[in-house]
Amino acid sequence: MGKFEQDAKTLLTAIGGKENVSAVTHCATRMRFVLVDDKKADTKTIENIPSVKGTFTNAGQFQVIIGNDVPLFYNDFTAVSGIEGVSKEAAKSAAKSNQNFIQ
Repeated sequence: MGKFEQDAKTLLTAIGGKENVSAVTHCATRMRFVLVDDKKADTKTIENIPSVKGTFTNAGQFQVIIGNDVPLFYNDFTAVSGIEGVSKEAAKSAAKSNQNFIQ
């Protein structure tokens, strides 16, 4: 495992576990999650993870800011969670169900 293994395990628990993740991907600096239930995400715990810089929700995606090491973090996260990542387009499509009418 990589250097983010423990942080990835903590994140997995804090977002509500594997069963709460509908889709996961990443961009240049952020992990992008489509969660089954956003209310299960413990943002206080997530923001206290050493490698996490912050969180926010946008366009139906719960985003966790990691920074330039996000590809390494993502690899550790998918390894410890057993969740297979999806493309950005697939995540956007899955996130549409979390958006309100105006979005």
